[in-house]
Amino acid sequence: MTAPTELPVPDTADVRSGPEVPDTLLSVLPLLGEWHGEGQAAGAGGDHRFGQWVRFAHDGRGFLSYDSRTWRLTDDGAIVGPDHRESGFLRPRGQDDIELLVASPEGLLELYVGSARTTTSWELTSDVVARTPDAPDVVKAVRLYGIVEGALMYAVDRAGSDQTLRPVMSARLERIR
Repeated sequence: MTAPTELPVPDTADVRSGPEVPDTLLSVLPLLGEWHGEGQAAGAGGDHRFGQWVRFAHDGRGFLSYDSRTWRLTDDGAIVGPDHRESGFLRPRGQDDIELLVASPEGLLELYVGSARTTTSWELTSDVVARTPDAPDVVKAVRLYGIVEGALMYAVDRAGSDQTLRPVMSARLERIR
């Protein structure tokens, strides 16, 4: 028997194809799609530019899957190699309340709660941050997402055990799908 080349129940990042979008996703529907662009990161490895691909998709149920891959860029835009990666789920809860679950290979698991501030902006604050012994020191985080002039813009701030929130990454991404 030959293995199938496609999943029998695929996700879609497009409202025009695939399963019907449930009404429960209306508060996060503008995020649905594939996005690509550049951003700026700050951290222990120093400040640097990065390229990024993000995908918010659904399979007909009341959540969006989330995948993000970044690659490090030189000042002149040349690709240096892979950078931060994470995946998770965005789960609307009621009319404007949302949850975001995010896992990264750095050993961080983050559970955010928040709300849709408008129909095109979302603010989330960590409720739980779990980490492996060698993961970065993160005890709190805040994520802001917004659709501005058709682009997805976001900012992530994190705090270590000193409890001071600091910007760690932000980007402007254009919809590619």
